[in-house]
Amino acid sequence: MFESIKKNSNFVNVYHRGKSYANKYLVMYILKNDLDQNRYGITVSKKVGNSVIRHRVTRLIRESIRLNEEKFDRGFDIVIVARTTAKNRNYDDIKSALLHLGKLHHIIKSDYK
Repeated sequence: MFESIKKNSNFVNVYHRGKSYANKYLVMYILKNDLDQNRYGITVSKKVGNSVIRHRVTRLIRESIRLNEEKFDRGFDIVIVARTTAKNRNYDDIKSALLHLGKLHHIIKSDYK
């Protein structure tokens, strides 16, 4: 299991000091940390939908991270924000959006490009 960002201060730090890229379904903020692993935070706002929809989107993002984590370089705090367009998407859409943002940030390992 990957490590999560839980404290609000850590989220705010990544938002303010990190770099962000967005695509149709997700926004990804990254900030270097001094650890040998990545820490992930997932945010799904109430604009996306009710709690059932928000939890479904969160599970899709978490599963996309879990199954593709070995493709990402290490040493980053990564915050993923779901956009309202993510609410009716399936796993493949979310996974490809996540990997696309990883490529934009240049944090996908070269053997997976």
